[in-house]
Amino acid sequence: MTGDRPLVGILFMLGFCVLAPMGDGIAKLLGDTVPVGVLVTARFALQALFLMPVVVLTRRTMRMTRRVLVLTTLRTGLHITGISAMFLSLRFLPLADAIAIAFVMPFIMLLLGRYVLNEEIGTRRLTACAVGFIGTLLVIQPSFASVGLAALLPVLVAVVFALFMLVTRLIAKETDPITLQAISGGMACVLLVPVLWLADGTGQPLLDPVMPDTGDTILLLVLGALGTTAHLLMTWSLRFAPSATLAPMQYLEIPFATLIGWVVFHDLPNGLAAVGIAITICAGLYIVVRERGLSRQLAAEAP
Repeated sequence: MTGDRPLVGILFMLGFCVLAPMGDGIAKLLGDTVPVGVLVTARFALQALFLMPVVVLTRRTMRMTRRVLVLTTLRTGLHITGISAMFLSLRFLPLADAIAIAFVMPFIMLLLGRYVLNEEIGTRRLTACAVGFIGTLLVIQPSFASVGLAALLPVLVAVVFALFMLVTRLIAKETDPITLQAISGGMACVLLVPVLWLADGTGQPLLDPVMPDTGDTILLLVLGALGTTAHLLMTWSLRFAPSATLAPMQYLEIPFATLIGWVVFHDLPNGLAAVGIAITICAGLYIVVRERGLSRQLAAEAP
């Protein structure tokens, strides 16, 4: 495939923004009964379990160049770190708060896209990110004094996932998304299963594995399905659009997370937060409208 198709990338990213907070909500539900290490391992094991048969049945090649293999390994390590930090933060913070704090990520992505990938940022994209971040601040109303060091965990998530998105963008057009996710799931299991095995019986609350009951097992299966699908959509989005275009769209995770937090955890946003949600949505929709106009313009100018 040559050239970008921004609207297609935006639609895939929108799907990611809907499914990812749903998965985080389930992780928060499981946080009190299932150790973080088990959550993360199950998440990646199910990803491999779901996708490996698809790779085999559709006869997709699993061959990778050395460059892609190295970057895929790096991407897997970043993915493990980011998801672990996010799941851990959800033990201490409300769902919407954790996601909103993490939304320094688009700024990091813009800088990485500009200085590493030589992507054009543009004043309008930068302004949309800034406006979206203002909305984020209104939603989260952060107070690091009240939540302590746990508030830094979503910041770590932001840095790690910005790098994760960058690496994904570097290999997205050279790999099949399903194969990439299947291999990443297998790599993660190779790294994580020995850690759980060594932690067994240690009493370490974050790593010592426990046998989940039937209800938790069902939720783990749903978590794996949501996480796998969400990151497939994210990987596809980066095949069609540059990270600078997709960065503002990710702000839409915040209102979805706020809705889930309200319905499931009874965290109802106050009036100021509602204003922030509206600002965030408008910033994301602005990008959609603008990219649609640019696509039509390019189509009209094409010979």
